[in-house]
Amino acid sequence: MFGKLFGGGGERPAADPHALPVPRRRRNGMYTLRALGDVRVLALLEAADAGDWAAVKAALVPFDLGRDHQVLGEFADLDGLQDWIGRAVEEDEEHRATALLISGTRYIKWGWEARTDDRAANVTQEQWRVFHERLRIAEEQLLEAAELRPEWVTPWRQLLTSGRGMSLGSAVNGARLDAALRREPLDQEIHVEWLSQLQPRWGGEPGQALAFARDAFARAPQGHRIGCVIAMAHIEEWVESERENCLVTPGVQAELRNAADHSILHPAYVRRPGWQQDFNMFAMALSLAGERHTARRVFQALDGAYTRWPWVYFADPEKQFARQHRRV
Repeated sequence: MFGKLFGGGGERPAADPHALPVPRRRRNGMYTLRALGDVRVLALLEAADAGDWAAVKAALVPFDLGRDHQVLGEFADLDGLQDWIGRAVEEDEEHRATALLISGTRYIKWGWEARTDDRAANVTQEQWRVFHERLRIAEEQLLEAAELRPEWVTPWRQLLTSGRGMSLGSAVNGARLDAALRREPLDQEIHVEWLSQLQPRWGGEPGQALAFARDAFARAPQGHRIGCVIAMAHIEEWVESERENCLVTPGVQAELRNAADHSILHPAYVRRPGWQQDFNMFAMALSLAGERHTARRVFQALDGAYTRWPWVYFADPEKQFARQHRRV
């Protein structure tokens, strides 16, 4: 049974010794993933929430923050982190680069919290001022972190986001993309971030994002998570389109099936902390395309685990996840 479910003759993935216990499910069987579903990440976030820099450093030992975007991204949502992380930047010379990376990541999210998700025309001058002030701080910190640790790729992912927010233009952001891909040519988060940059709403041309995603996927080995860029490229096409059912075509369905089978559903795929987000990307894309057979396999593997990204494109993300889960 599980060989069929996961796309091969292999056995069910071994139990993860670091997996967080599944919380009480809602009546529809779903639950929101927290701390990437990992007890070590939860300990890291609890230390950061308490403002305990020594405990944060100890909890970071199992992770490579210079390459693990998902673990780094967990710091972004920690309200109050910005109140104390500056002391670590100034006082801990040995770990200054790490503190700068964490701080810069938080300042980007803090900047967007000031701007809000409202349409640009509805953002006040004061909101714009605070937004740009926080992004400027983020840029300074991330650029210094990148200089101190030139092998790191995560600062460049964050700099793509701040560069887009500050409208630094295609030359600057293109140079940042090149810097990231020199360090990790098949980095999924870099590719997903650049998919947004290539959308018409950010000055790109129709079809650019999908071509970029296909090129990356074509170069990837079996079981590589970069296959998720195919799912995200089609989601972005749906966001840009005025037709709700624009993905419901045999060609899109076949491409998504193939990408899922050769990435997240392949036996070589490695379930790292936060793997559920990869599956949520495919769950949404396959659902929008009406590819129910493969969507069923993905939802079964998720077993109710919901991540806000990428369902955030819907007005009510959780209801959409639950609705699509029921349909398959």
